[in-house]
Amino acid sequence: MKKVGKSYFLEAKSLHENYVPTLEEYMDIALMTCGYPMLVMSTFVVMADIVTTEMLDWVFTMPKIVKASAIICRLKDDIVGHKDEQERGHVASAIECYMKQYGASEKEVIEELNKQVTDAWKDINEECLNPTPVPKPLIARVLNYARVMDVLYKEVDGYTNAPIALKDSVASILVDPVPI
Repeated sequence: MKKVGKSYFLEAKSLHENYVPTLEEYMDIALMTCGYPMLVMSTFVVMADIVTTEMLDWVFTMPKIVKASAIICRLKDDIVGHKDEQERGHVASAIECYMKQYGASEKEVIEELNKQVTDAWKDINEECLNPTPVPKPLIARVLNYARVMDVLYKEVDGYTNAPIALKDSVASILVDPVPI
């Protein structure tokens, strides 16, 4: 919780000072402020029958699978939502940080960040295939949330614009399911 609070403070400070960090500085903060580690932690808590304190601590060591999932969450959100966020006066996204740091065009940055998302999926696949200190149902939970983030931020910011962006997906599952 302290890491999350500190990260929100640093994000607010950057916004207030009109500071655009390097991509590396940004990602150190953004992987916490995207909320992904807290989301995973909160779902582990309700799995009390198999979760131990060590497993909860494991989440905040940012193991490869949790970090890769947070990267997917953060970068996919930034790719589809950065223009709207900048219009609202939001903190610089990975797009703006990369453009400033490397002098790249928006198109080039999006291509690079999509490569990083692909690499994060490779890390997740690797972690799912290798032994881990936590039970497979917990690893599956991390994987499934990464899948959700991929759907939420596929074409538009489905979190911010959920009623519009997710309407067809929800309807296809709950209203018009595929007959079995």
